[in-house]
Amino acid sequence: MTAANGAATAMPRARTALALSLSVLLLLIAVGLSLAFGEVDSKWSVIVAVRLPRVLLGVVAGAGLSAVGVALQALLRNPLAEPYVLGVSGGSALGAVIVISLGLTELTFVGASLIPVAALLGGLLATGIVYALARQGRGNAVSLLLSGVIVNAIASAAITFIKTLVTAGTAQEMLYWLMGFLDAPSSTSLAFVAAYVALGLAVLVMDSGKLNLLALGPSAAENLGLDVRALSLRTLLACSLIVGAITSASGMIGFIGLIVPHAVRRIAGPDIRVVLPASIIGGGATLVLCDLVSRLGFRLLERQTPVGAVTALIGGPLFLVILWRSRARMS
Repeated sequence: MTAANGAATAMPRARTALALSLSVLLLLIAVGLSLAFGEVDSKWSVIVAVRLPRVLLGVVAGAGLSAVGVALQALLRNPLAEPYVLGVSGGSALGAVIVISLGLTELTFVGASLIPVAALLGGLLATGIVYALARQGRGNAVSLLLSGVIVNAIASAAITFIKTLVTAGTAQEMLYWLMGFLDAPSSTSLAFVAAYVALGLAVLVMDSGKLNLLALGPSAAENLGLDVRALSLRTLLACSLIVGAITSASGMIGFIGLIVPHAVRRIAGPDIRVVLPASIIGGGATLVLCDLVSRLGFRLLERQTPVGAVTALIGGPLFLVILWRSRARMS
């Protein structure tokens, strides 16, 4: 091996190590700060009973949403793909709202599992519709955005209609939940969400090498022996499983799947085998930090802002920048 080849090989390895190391460091800092600070002064009972479950939910939710962003961007070959923007979160929310409106959450063990399942089915349906519409429009940014807008509009209208049919208390509960909050979950709820997300992440990680091939285009990937249809179905199912589980526990939290993968790619490059694990770790850290900002704002505003608003304030401008750059490259 020549010195030039050795240097070329060492460069990606160094970028990989840097991306993973920074992600782990950021996660450790985020968890430490979130356990130490909050709405009230730190007490051991508060840390164990309230902050720790909430931080764990934030890690799981952020990891899952970031991984879904990476997978959808690879599948659709579009940097704007993200579960919130594409209507996947809206479809998941609609499925969960239907279960809540029927009062099935009052059931014990079965009720606890119905919300994630309903959210999964809603997210899967929304993902399938967006994917089909995007393929009809050749998968470009405009068709992708229009598809997401249409699905989100339908889901939002359906949720609004359902809220008019339920009691004021149930409608208020839905509104609070839809804005995107990280509350301290029960151990059962946290276990359900973690199990669903872990299963979906396992599928995405195992297929990360195959998702790399999609950058060449479906035809080229098939010529290399990749079953694009089977990979697409597995990816969509895994993404819907993850988003459905997270949405059922924390409501609609957007733009994490947009912010983190783009930040990771700037450090690690485009290889999904590296971007995916680094985004999983970095996504957990990012959402935990955003939730910390939300909780610390309580001391200033005397009321807690939804973490979904914090992520939208950060991710919204980034989304516009990426859209502008995409349109500039197309022109």
